[in-house]
Amino acid sequence: MRQMLFAGLAALAALPAAAMSPPAPGGQLDLETVMANPDWIGAAVESPYWSADGRSLYYALKRDGSKVRDLYRVDPASGQSVKLEPAAMAQAEGPAVFDRSHRHAAYIFHGDVFMLDLTSGRRVQVTQTTEAESSPRFSSDGRTLQYRQGISWFTYDLASGVTAPAAVLRFIDDPQAKEPDGLGREQLSLFKSLRENKSDKDAQRSRDDELIAADAGRAPKPIYLGEGGEPADTELSPDGRWMVVVTKPKGAKGGKRPEVTHYVTESGYAEQQETRTYVGRDDPAPQSLVLVDLKSAKFYPLKTDGLPGIKDDPLKDIRAKTIAALQKDGKSDEAKALKAPDLRAVRIVSNAEDGGGGGIAWSDDGQNVAIQLRAIDNKDRWIASVDFDKHALVPQHRLTDNAWINWNFNDFGWLKDGRTLWYLSEETGYSQLYTKSLASKAKALTSGKFEVSHPVLSEDGQWFYLRTNQVAPYSYDVYRVPTNGGALTRLTQYQGMDDFALSPDGRQLAVLHSSPYVLAQLAVQDAAGGAPRELTNTMKPEYTAHQWLQPQIVPVPSSHGAGTIWSKYYGPADAGAAASRPAVIFVHGAGYLQNVTLSYSNYFREQMFHNLLVQQGYVVLDMDYRASDGYGRDWRTAIYRQMGHPELEDLLDGKAWLVKNRGVDPKRVGIYGGSYGGFMTLIALLRAPGEFAAGSALRPVTDWTSYNHEYTSNILNDPQLDPEAYATSSPIMYADKLQDPLLMQHGLIDDNVLTSDTIRLYQRFIELHKSNFWMSLYPMERHGFVHPDSWYDEYRRIDELFNTYVKPVKQ
Repeated sequence: MRQMLFAGLAALAALPAAAMSPPAPGGQLDLETVMANPDWIGAAVESPYWSADGRSLYYALKRDGSKVRDLYRVDPASGQSVKLEPAAMAQAEGPAVFDRSHRHAAYIFHGDVFMLDLTSGRRVQVTQTTEAESSPRFSSDGRTLQYRQGISWFTYDLASGVTAPAAVLRFIDDPQAKEPDGLGREQLSLFKSLRENKSDKDAQRSRDDELIAADAGRAPKPIYLGEGGEPADTELSPDGRWMVVVTKPKGAKGGKRPEVTHYVTESGYAEQQETRTYVGRDDPAPQSLVLVDLKSAKFYPLKTDGLPGIKDDPLKDIRAKTIAALQKDGKSDEAKALKAPDLRAVRIVSNAEDGGGGGIAWSDDGQNVAIQLRAIDNKDRWIASVDFDKHALVPQHRLTDNAWINWNFNDFGWLKDGRTLWYLSEETGYSQLYTKSLASKAKALTSGKFEVSHPVLSEDGQWFYLRTNQVAPYSYDVYRVPTNGGALTRLTQYQGMDDFALSPDGRQLAVLHSSPYVLAQLAVQDAAGGAPRELTNTMKPEYTAHQWLQPQIVPVPSSHGAGTIWSKYYGPADAGAAASRPAVIFVHGAGYLQNVTLSYSNYFREQMFHNLLVQQGYVVLDMDYRASDGYGRDWRTAIYRQMGHPELEDLLDGKAWLVKNRGVDPKRVGIYGGSYGGFMTLIALLRAPGEFAAGSALRPVTDWTSYNHEYTSNILNDPQLDPEAYATSSPIMYADKLQDPLLMQHGLIDDNVLTSDTIRLYQRFIELHKSNFWMSLYPMERHGFVHPDSWYDEYRRIDELFNTYVKPVKQ
């Protein structure tokens, strides 16, 4: 997603630490082992991709005792993997793109552009720079290779070997086009020498224009786009004729950035670090579109006023209520600042500021372009094509959401005919795949109450390969569907499929898959389905030999009409004696994250900790509460303007399920989680006092007005516009309700959820004369802890909290 999402995920790569003794197979776990450097578990296979000739696969693997990733090459036929040493790395490849004839391939490796002749095997290094190049692709006629450096585009001529800028853009007024004012005209009329000088300059400019037009070997002349804007992104057409330029206001000032203090430093002095701004203090700068004709050196604004709904105010009722309240309080200036714009501001989805190029998609022949725009209020997403004759946007699709447009499921592009769009949309309530020719209605290629993602169009244009959870919300596999419509066919049977890559010839699938206690591994199979061939096994025997407790995926019924809350249960399957067991409810982070799956969890340490808790006599429930990923639009947006409220209902339903079905004592249930899970732990204790025996909130948001804009404004709008949503959703507003033991833990250099969140709530508890609350701070940790010593200390305290306040039988 491109944006700064709120993620409370455990760090997958840890710094070196002293080796811990692994548990004996089937033996007793201990906390030091669980929280040790995860190198003893193994390493996940990362970022697999095919070689250009389709004969090999590459993948990355973390090195033991280091964050360094080594590159490996594996033969899909034999399964033999080779770690590439530095000398061999010089001949390695990156993920390739191909020309239309499949005679040439191009790829980025160590930040430079390479081209490969697939017939002769000759490799050419196109660039050797200190800058990072990206986005290689062949022109529509196959004669040049295009690539970008930052937001500038370059072309490499295959015949001559010459590299040149595709365009030279200047965001100033053309100095030669300036007409003299009255004084200037008088000067020219008075002085012959000035007239001669001007005539000479005009003649030279005309001559330069003639030479550039007649000689393709000359660099293009600058195109002056005028004052007032600056570039945010560019996209060159494959035929080299057009460029779409995304601009933003020049010199837009950001809001004040809070700082975090590093107390433990190499210098020995405390050091300050700026972080991100608060929500509502630095709204994203609006963007505009310019269509540049590189042949004529003319440019044309692409106006957005024709987009359907662009002049509507989706926040009209909330805006009116807030403005009325401000006017009543005599705050007329603040009320005036909230006036709705006549035309809603937009940004281009996934532009270069967020990683490069994703908001603009050209057809392969360069004859059509599609642009994805998103309203800054994030209630609308549009896909528009461009009429090159009229220099205008032509709306093709509008997705509206009264809550917010999803961060995911925004993929789009063109079919091989260059005239038919494809895109993902949540318009039915679930992400599905659609096609649409420019002159007709859209056609749904998939439908149902499941999510479709990762669409990959086959090279022959006949198939879309997809990741879906059609079988069950927690079960993911690769499927395919014909591009002209037809049955959605399941190709893999893993249920824990994480990613895939289609071979260059479209005949094989490289599949990355995992399971609850097996890190991501690589397999290959026929693209039409069939038995897979496993290529890797990177797990360590000390880990795999242990008898891990498999989580049971259980359906928890919602008592609030939400349907099924899918959850992972750790513990005995029987009910046991009535009200005899203590329990812990774990709350995953990020809010919009799916943790109840059959894949390896980001929360692998927590999963081992849950094994340890069961060993100590607890049972554990891990729930995909409302707002979690994987369950459709309504599940995601249930928290709009009321974060923490539907989720708490689900957690309480989870507790009731444990009491009814697993013999849990309702007075002996603890709760914990990090990031959004920490926020929910606070909400659970402060909005449902007495329901939980104790809770531990790790790196929690306590006041949403101090979190970032990208995440928070989607769910709660801006705090100036919707203060009610922030008051409803922020734990600090319920601080007076604390009565159950609470442990708060936070990394001091957390630049995601700032430590000030925990400290401010701690101060509120002090002033409210509360008791049984504690805070532990970790001087060298950010949001995701990376040091095993910190992990151990953090969970030692959680373990002690539960053993003190949850496990004992209440008298």
